[in-house]
Amino acid sequence: MRITCPLCGARDRREFYYKGAALARPAIDAGPQAWDDYVHLRENPAGRTKDFWQHEAGCGAWIIVTRDTVTHEVYATELASDVKRSAGA
Repeated sequence: MRITCPLCGARDRREFYYKGAALARPAIDAGPQAWDDYVHLRENPAGRTKDFWQHEAGCGAWIIVTRDTVTHEVYATELASDVKRSAGA
């Protein structure tokens, strides 16, 4: 599988470290159940997902990869900081 780093270009998957699903964090004042769900409950979907990856053996950037867990096709990559800014966070 090849992942395109927005800063470095297309690279082998082995340069990246998978960090988990790209989920929205609960509000700081969310109750304990919301935080427990965020930390401990994860789906294991077959199909399209958005995940956090770090370009560990490259520039170190955090990116969000939209990919298919069945076919390993990568649909899009974007800097996590750009996604956060566009979400108004």
